[in-house]
Amino acid sequence: MIDKALDFICKQMNTYLQLKYSITDGTSLIQLENIAWYESQDTNTADKSNAFISLVNVEEDRISKSPENYIRNPNGSLTYKNPKVFLNLYLLFSANLPVYEESLKRLSYIIQFFQNQNVFTTITNPSLPPEIDQLICDLYTISFQDLNNLWGVMGSKYLPSVIYKVRLVTINEDFAFAQAGVIKSITINSTQ
Repeated sequence: MIDKALDFICKQMNTYLQLKYSITDGTSLIQLENIAWYESQDTNTADKSNAFISLVNVEEDRISKSPENYIRNPNGSLTYKNPKVFLNLYLLFSANLPVYEESLKRLSYIIQFFQNQNVFTTITNPSLPPEIDQLICDLYTISFQDLNNLWGVMGSKYLPSVIYKVRLVTINEDFAFAQAGVIKSITINSTQ
């Protein structure tokens, strides 16, 4: 599910950026890539010129998690299974272009993209994968110290960047432990 959510965001953003730059030849203006790995590769600097989306953290959203380990079926029976896991994804959007001003422009367009639409549902975006109900994207601000630590852990030089928190990515396995009927009455037998 994480891969599908990030791929969807990348494609939507790429389409938006192509419109902003009036590009019709299909050139990718942002790519889904681990920026730390990508920067460490021995490739030409020109090959590294792009904007990137990198997953930097995953956390469980415990507030959205159901405490029950069963689901009521329409026929009245119960299916016992573990509840869905709701995730928050922290995405780093960075721009590495030969001209610094162009990196800042690309980063501004990325922020504009989310300002224009920060909630994605199957109603507003039919191309959203059917396993994903909705994605909510919020700008996430970190301190200078945390930003320094983040780029230090990645082992990369700082690039113009912004972090977004993407909420309600759901992981759900369809495996059920058991099925049972609902208890409708209790009978007590007393033997004396």
